[in-house]
Amino acid sequence: MSQSMVSERVSQRAFIGVSALLFAASAAVTIVWCASMSAMGEMPMPGGWTMSMAWMGMCGQTWLGTAASFIGMWVVMMVAMMLPSLTPMLWRYRRAVGKTGETGLDRLTALVGAGYFFVWAAFGVAAFALGSALATLEMQVPALARAVPIASGVVVVVAGVLQFTAWKARHLACCRGTPGHGLTLQAVQVLKALKADAGTAWRHGLRLGLHCSTCCAGLTAVLLVMGVMDLRVMVAVTAAITIERLAPAGERVARGIGVVVLVAGLVLIVRAMGLG
Repeated sequence: MSQSMVSERVSQRAFIGVSALLFAASAAVTIVWCASMSAMGEMPMPGGWTMSMAWMGMCGQTWLGTAASFIGMWVVMMVAMMLPSLTPMLWRYRRAVGKTGETGLDRLTALVGAGYFFVWAAFGVAAFALGSALATLEMQVPALARAVPIASGVVVVVAGVLQFTAWKARHLACCRGTPGHGLTLQAVQVLKALKADAGTAWRHGLRLGLHCSTCCAGLTAVLLVMGVMDLRVMVAVTAAITIERLAPAGERVARGIGVVVLVAGLVLIVRAMGLG
């Protein structure tokens, strides 16, 4: 076995080990956070549903403090949820840049990951701003609160329908790294070694994050409306995202997930209308 092959295997094992430790730590923190939020209870609302305390500050906490707490929780949660599907993309990037003879692969890989989760952090800021605004309105307008169960079902149905669209297939192809999509930048990096620098790594992470967050928009919406701190929903969404990214025939898998999500949304609507 050549020295380069031995070196690559050692690098791969170290990379997988660090990724596994990061996943375990983020998952553990997420579980603890979920348990603490569950202990706080939820607020009963008109319409027979309950609002998560994640959207409301604790007694004496400012709006900015609540936002910072939510975004910190959100980023840790996204690391736990997205790392299983992100790790193969990071490894492809690492191998591609390694072929250029570039040193500092650990730093460049970390920058790609940082750029990726920066996009998810921005998504979390938008989610909190919208969620907290809606929570305030729902507490002030009972009629709006009563419409939430049906509206949540509609959001889930729309998320299911999105799984069948060409838009979803295009972004999923980018996330899966199929030829002509996700490997394009890596091919450029292999051919142009000078581009394997910190700026390119950061931009590549941002690009991956944008494609990924767009691809996951429907499933993320399901998480937000069905329980942002509900471990069962979190595990289900994580599994769906990971399987459609890594399993063979990802488009067919995504459509299968769409069927499940669509049915779940219809069930929610039927229950909200008192028909089930």
